[in-house]
Amino acid sequence: QVQLVESGGGLVQAGDSLRLSCAASGGIFSRYSMGWFRQAPGKERELVAAITGGGITYHADSIKGRFIVSRDNAKNTVWLQMNSLRPEDTAVYSCAAQYGTSWRVSTFDYWGQGTQVTVSS
Repeated sequence: QVQLVESGGGLVQAGDSLRLSCAASGGIFSRYSMGWFRQAPGKERELVAAITGGGITYHADSIKGRFIVSRDNAKNTVWLQMNSLRPEDTAVYSCAAQYGTSWRVSTFDYWGQGTQVTVSS
């Protein structure tokens, strides 16, 4: 089993940057693909970025060029660097883990508790 704990959320102004961290424990971290999801009130949860154990990345079109996902297997940590934040980025951001690479909500087996990101205009 894997436990995931996100941190780094907060209240920022439009145009600011934040770096979210997800610390993993249990399991063998390097074998997991990791995803970052977000969910705003009244909206479906969406995948914003993902990274395989070997470092192959995916970034959703809505954030591509602004957000970057990365990981350090030696530190059991995955990050989401968020730049040029916009009010529409406001959401609860969660990290998740899976052994596969299907990039679907249903394929992720382990989830963190989420961290709130609020971007004011």
